[in-house]
Amino acid sequence: MAKTTRATQFLDKAGVAYTTATYDYDPHAERIGLQAAEAIGEHPSRVLKTLMAELDGKPVCVVVPSDKEVSMKKLASAFGGKSAAMMKPASAEKLTVFVVGGISPFGQKKQVPTAIEISAMDEALVYMNGGQRGLQVRLSPQDALRALGAIAAPLVA
Repeated sequence: MAKTTRATQFLDKAGVAYTTATYDYDPHAERIGLQAAEAIGEHPSRVLKTLMAELDGKPVCVVVPSDKEVSMKKLASAFGGKSAAMMKPASAEKLTVFVVGGISPFGQKKQVPTAIEISAMDEALVYMNGGQRGLQVRLSPQDALRALGAIAAPLVA
């Protein structure tokens, strides 16, 4: 497995300190984020999943703990929009150039507004997808927030 991806290149360029963790990705897992947390032996609240959504028809990136679900109402509110909906997987892959299960908030083809669940800011270190299936990057959530120019907001139901 390559440990250099568009995501790790983005982090390197941004000067963000991180380490990587690899695991055996299970394409049949019911919940990919939970499978990743279990595989690397971390609590699901520290393993964040990256989701792509549409806010008033425009793409946004949402990063939340793998054991939580995004509230579309809270997502819309966080960005000052009216309505939000999950993006179709094929559209998310085309927009980000990552495959589902390997979508990272870092190094997307076109950087879009990003929100990170505020509770993640309480963790010293979190894991986020490293840009391919089976690869996680471990970093400070504050560093991730800064590198992405993201907002921290309450996003989960």
